[in-house]
Amino acid sequence: MLAIIISAIVAYLLGSINSSIIVSKLFSQSDIRNHGSGNAGATNTLRVLGKKAAALVVMGDGLKGVLAVLAARYVAHALSEGSAAEYIAAVFVVLGHVFPVFFGFRGGKGIMTSIAVVFTLSPSIGAILVVIFVVLVLLFNYISLASVISALCFPILVLIMESGDILYMVCALIIAIIAVVKHHTNIARLVKGTENKFIKSRK
Repeated sequence: MLAIIISAIVAYLLGSINSSIIVSKLFSQSDIRNHGSGNAGATNTLRVLGKKAAALVVMGDGLKGVLAVLAARYVAHALSEGSAAEYIAAVFVVLGHVFPVFFGFRGGKGIMTSIAVVFTLSPSIGAILVVIFVVLVLLFNYISLASVISALCFPILVLIMESGDILYMVCALIIAIIAVVKHHTNIARLVKGTENKFIKSRK
């Protein structure tokens, strides 16, 4: 239990270090949440500040996801506890990204951080989700659609490939629900046909 508590706190604080907000202030002395879609994530950073800034955000958001799970793994090993701490850390680092204590609890949607924790927990599931994500973006040209469907595939893949691990399944489901809830406005725009495409037509 001590490993779980420590891991949850560390993961949440790591998640609260929002890369897009920090990068936007370094690049433009402005908060990314005041521009574009208003989301503190890599896609909005790409549209507002360009590829270099977005690349830094992707690295930062991914790194904190990896560090959160690895830190939990180390703590659990040091305290001779099981893998439960890793799963809890995965949830809390995503929650930190979405509700960052350092930035008024207004963060991003947690997709890049979620991908990072999935890869760290289960590289095979992470690879499958990335393939699903890329294929959906190439087919439909919507980052939001690809993000939501990939998130929903996460607990399904855990159920298929890690069926004996109930806690992992529950945590995967929580992460998927967070992604769907945070994309509710995107889902509404997709239904209406007004969602922004990833690559806009030049016509």
